[in-house]
Amino acid sequence: MAKAQYHKNQRVYVKTVGTWALVERVIPQWAKGLDEPIRIYYDVGLGREFGADELQGEHSATTQFDMGVTPWRIIRARNKWQAPEDASHHPYPGTYPVVVTGDTDWGGWRVPGAEYDLAPQKIEAQARLIANAGKLYAFAVAMLDAAKNEAEHLPDSMLELARDVAKIVKTIDSDPESAA
Repeated sequence: MAKAQYHKNQRVYVKTVGTWALVERVIPQWAKGLDEPIRIYYDVGLGREFGADELQGEHSATTQFDMGVTPWRIIRARNKWQAPEDASHHPYPGTYPVVVTGDTDWGGWRVPGAEYDLAPQKIEAQARLIANAGKLYAFAVAMLDAAKNEAEHLPDSMLELARDVAKIVKTIDSDPESAA
């Protein structure tokens, strides 16, 4: 039996299309003799009905990080603007780093070729930092929780570090549009 995950007029992200939409109608699919629908479809005004697995609610779509659930990773993309023999000073001649932040091998973070050619070691370090940002964020949040629970037992230097971490986490979690 199926339960509706979204309701009418709820804003959802349509993953397969890559856009936000409002649920116009909730469409249950009934089977004879059952008290509850077997499937629920949603009309979001994009020409066809979508299942719940193709949609994402606003709250879950706006979370900063998956807290380590979906690992960000570095893949190597072929360097189209320069031959490998012309890039012998690069750490990985013929390729450049792309940090993939989703389940698929596209999207995420990449750098312009000219910028990579100027400082390949710096760009490689940035890629490693970005790829581990979710883990660092999870660590920072865990550290803050531990510091809150043990505040009376921590030395002043650790409390000062916790305050700094709290400021950084607050900056990450804040919505720049709402602050403006």
